[in-house]
Amino acid sequence: MRNIYTVPNLLTGYRFAIVPVLLLLLQPARGDLVALWAFFLFLSGALTDLADGYLARKHQIESVLGKLMDPLADKMLVATPLVMLIPMGRLPAWVSLLIISRELAVTGLRGLAAASGIVVSASGLGKVKSVFQYTALCVLIFPAALLPIPYLHDLGRVILYVSLVLTVWSGIDYFVRLQKIYLNPPKDS
Repeated sequence: MRNIYTVPNLLTGYRFAIVPVLLLLLQPARGDLVALWAFFLFLSGALTDLADGYLARKHQIESVLGKLMDPLADKMLVATPLVMLIPMGRLPAWVSLLIISRELAVTGLRGLAAASGIVVSASGLGKVKSVFQYTALCVLIFPAALLPIPYLHDLGRVILYVSLVLTVWSGIDYFVRLQKIYLNPPKDS
């Protein structure tokens, strides 16, 4: 039995653990200091997402658990500010709905594949989408009053719209890839 307490899996666990804290910090009408804490907490979660897969591949400690839990932790980390920023007026609900719907659909497709013994890793397009989402959400969470950058949150929304296009595109890509796998299953050697 492989050790599940690897650094990549612990980083994934960290993302699960910070979600409820982010939920509390991103309540509307909190002060700039609380928003700054939310920014740094979210940023730390985003950075662990970038690090865990790299470490798992570099040290050859990839696991089925990590391949299944990592995307779920990422989705929870992203969904939290997507929902909590709506009442703050920082992003429209329809954008959050589309992104979260795609994330749920891909999670369902991955679960279906996993039930058939197929683990679907993140694609390059999915990773680029994640970077855009994380960047946009960091900008949208950051308290604009602390930086002399006019229209900071407008910039965050523009980046999020780019990520929305990438989100839909990568969702279609997952569907096509899984359809090919199911239509042309690998032959046993």
